[in-house]
Amino acid sequence: MGEGEEGHGSSTAGGIRRRGCTLSKDDFLPEESFKSWGNYVNALSNTPARLYDRVVTRSDEQEEMDAKARSVNQMKRSLNWWDLMWFGLGALVGAGIFVLTGLEARTDAGPAVVLAYVISGVSAMLAVFCYTEFAVEIPVAGGSFAYLRVELGDFVAFIAAGNILLEYVIGSAAMARSWTSYFATLCGRQPDDFRIVVNSLAEGYNRLDPIAIGVCIIISIIACNSTKASSRINYIASVVHVLILLFIIVAGLIHADTKNFTPFMPFGPRGVFKASAVLFFAYTGFDAVSTMAEETKNPARDIPIGLVGSVLLTTVLYCALAAVLCLMQSYKNIDVNAPFSVAFEAVGLGWGKYVVAAGALKGMTSVLLVNCVGQARYLTHISRTHMMPPWFSYVNTKSGTPANATIFMMTSSALLALFTSLDILSNLLSISTLFIFILVALALLVRRYYVTNVTTKENRNKLLVLLALIVASSIGTATIWGVTDDWKGYCVTLPIWFLATAGISILVPKARSPKVWGVPLVPWVPSASIAINFFLLASMDKDSFIRFAVWTVLLLVYYVLLGLHASYDTAKELEKNAEWGKVEGGNASSLTNAGDTKSEPSK
Repeated sequence: MGEGEEGHGSSTAGGIRRRGCTLSKDDFLPEESFKSWGNYVNALSNTPARLYDRVVTRSDEQEEMDAKARSVNQMKRSLNWWDLMWFGLGALVGAGIFVLTGLEARTDAGPAVVLAYVISGVSAMLAVFCYTEFAVEIPVAGGSFAYLRVELGDFVAFIAAGNILLEYVIGSAAMARSWTSYFATLCGRQPDDFRIVVNSLAEGYNRLDPIAIGVCIIISIIACNSTKASSRINYIASVVHVLILLFIIVAGLIHADTKNFTPFMPFGPRGVFKASAVLFFAYTGFDAVSTMAEETKNPARDIPIGLVGSVLLTTVLYCALAAVLCLMQSYKNIDVNAPFSVAFEAVGLGWGKYVVAAGALKGMTSVLLVNCVGQARYLTHISRTHMMPPWFSYVNTKSGTPANATIFMMTSSALLALFTSLDILSNLLSISTLFIFILVALALLVRRYYVTNVTTKENRNKLLVLLALIVASSIGTATIWGVTDDWKGYCVTLPIWFLATAGISILVPKARSPKVWGVPLVPWVPSASIAINFFLLASMDKDSFIRFAVWTVLLLVYYVLLGLHASYDTAKELEKNAEWGKVEGGNASSLTNAGDTKSEPSK
């Protein structure tokens, strides 16, 4: 019997079993509320009180660290800043640059697509700073879920968690479908030639992609084997990819014509910002690096270098590639499906399309691998709280990887990739990501300016009012941009944002300083992140918001029926054990057996 299976059938004094890699009911619903139908009905009748408890309850940093013991085995600390930076490049440089650049240059931005990448890059970098401070201070696999749980409470963290998981599933599905398209190009076929058309299904969902499923399966096997092995494969592939990108840039510049940069902004500023909202898809994925903090040898040093370095390098590459594309061809002639391949043919380098296809294929393989690694670690930490079934938190004894979570997430991505087109996936992915980045920036402001039993009630109230003004003014600015061309409204919303941010800096004393590495220029950096992410949200299409709303409703239904009661029982069980003296000083073995989380009253 392996280490992960030992003692699985034994009960603890707390009544909750130690989990291993099995498929019993207690692996999925071990909590008291689900022991019988009577217990479940009673739990449902107490939903309002339990919901209030979860809304006003926060976790603490030590609790998130202690939660690692609930995975039976520990993840292996094998990564350094070099690994993280290449993981970041692998996560970022994928289908976005090869597919969406041409689409947005042709339809929304023209040559100013370069500026659109800069705007998206600035937004991503602001978010990176916020993520980095949290990842250094709370180095666990939970990423933004753990950060939000500590600062904004269980309920907000769960809503974010659902969107985090959606973000990763969609991202992997989008990459898998793009992989098929470029593989077909490399084989000298049309992008859709390897897909099966089913006319009885709705448009956008009627081109079945069996190759995408096969790719997801292979990636899942690699990710389950070893994180370090995944890092090495990604590193080698990313080096090859960067060399291919440099070839594209150099060859493109040799055949550049500056006349193609005129007019530079044919669709005006609105087109540039609309493009930047869509192109934000190309920057999604860097947050996967923060989920690897638990497997990083020196988080305080490695995470800032890895995260910031990878996003900076990616932004430079994106801008260079976008500029080269628009210099090789007039934006009016750019092909929206295979922009770089067609551009090379247009300047007499037809063979270059195969280099482009190979580079895109490699890039999407890296994105799939990093997404697979990151999404599994998110789900692992979420399930440690029992908001998702604890079966997903199991870490394999031999490989030191969360195998259950990895297989489940990639299976979900594969099924989505089988049916859904890239444009539907990319828009929905961007809106989920921007929403999460807003929450993380808010959480950082709360972290710096509010600490229980340290911040006075007066200062807490000031902070709440000023945060509300920052959010309201950011929404106001975004709304004005989205519905009208009248600039007068900005004369109200922008000063309110500026004064509210300055108010936090001047009127509210900081309650906490980062121990090792901190975001510079707080509160300005996180406040700017909130504002620009809301602004980009205003450029998203209506259908994406509808899909986002439907997903959020489904999350709430799941939470009310299952997640709320599981996490409530889990938290109360640990509190009971603490009162009985069975959990002292964060003892790891007690935490493993209890499988529960401690709660702390919120502000």
